[in-house]
Amino acid sequence: MNIKNQTVLSLTLRESKRDSTQNVPLDEVTSWLNAQIAQTFQNALLETTSGDWQFTINAKGVPRLIAHKARTKTTPTRTHDRQKQRLLDDSAIAWLTALGLCDQRGNIRPSSSDKYYQLERYLEIVSHAVGDCGWSRGEQIHIVDMGCGKGYLTFGVWHLLNRTLNLTADVTGVEVRRELVDQANDIAQAVGANSLKFVTGDIASAKLDKIDGLIALHACNTATDDAIARGTHAGARLIIVSPCCHQELRPKLGRPTVLKPLLRHGLLEERFSEWLTDGLRALRLEEAGYATKVIEFVASEHTPRNLLITAVRKKASADTAPMTERIRALKAFFDLPDLASDRIIPR
Repeated sequence: MNIKNQTVLSLTLRESKRDSTQNVPLDEVTSWLNAQIAQTFQNALLETTSGDWQFTINAKGVPRLIAHKARTKTTPTRTHDRQKQRLLDDSAIAWLTALGLCDQRGNIRPSSSDKYYQLERYLEIVSHAVGDCGWSRGEQIHIVDMGCGKGYLTFGVWHLLNRTLNLTADVTGVEVRRELVDQANDIAQAVGANSLKFVTGDIASAKLDKIDGLIALHACNTATDDAIARGTHAGARLIIVSPCCHQELRPKLGRPTVLKPLLRHGLLEERFSEWLTDGLRALRLEEAGYATKVIEFVASEHTPRNLLITAVRKKASADTAPMTERIRALKAFFDLPDLASDRIIPR
């Protein structure tokens, strides 16, 4: 391995409670081995492209060298500093600058660092979810971002799908504020994002072509349920939501006797209602035939609304009756009436 213009042998030292790495210059390897083997270590394994060599010393101090066939024929890289894969490379600077996240030199503005961090984390999650969808190059897909605001994340998804993952994706941002739609369309045109457009509308009324993926981040209260329902009814392969402003369930929440001592505290009741709301949403998605994950979006110091639900539609249909019964029992336990999340299942 080459480190600071010097060729070294990189060694992994395995001990009972920890592993450590030590880089020894080639001209010092022999003396280092003589000092370590039999005194510190009783086993050593040298792997090369022509053969592997195992050195052992038994309990009586007798050394033994055993030759094995090479486990790999590929020469490893000698570069120590590996280039970190970036989801937002230099080709993203134009739209990042136009949206105000970067300055004219391509540096992240200090005032936008939290938003940029959220964008990177969000795209990391989306990239994994897209991989679970099994979309291949050349396959035409349509992703819709409901309630996209200024379009930070919408531009990010377009960039990820088309420039980073090399898919063929049309991305549509839906926003009720006309001035934001016009501004985002102007930026998309200026940076050559031909397969990215923004339209005026809301989750319920926006006229859209087929939906392969639906995203709704920070949709308030039952708007999250409306977005999920539109995605499931359209047969979307991918659904990603970040719920916000949970208001529906709490005033309807019954207090089972065993939980009354906890739910008498307003803060605990509020947070429990949020968890139960999002838990029911995740269960409804599973009932609709999706593999669902509930994860942390970003750390709470960046935003308190940091829960994300990702759902990928399964290719094979499954018996949903057990999940339906679990949801029924859960709602009965808390004496819950019909909720907005009940609309998620296509009827």
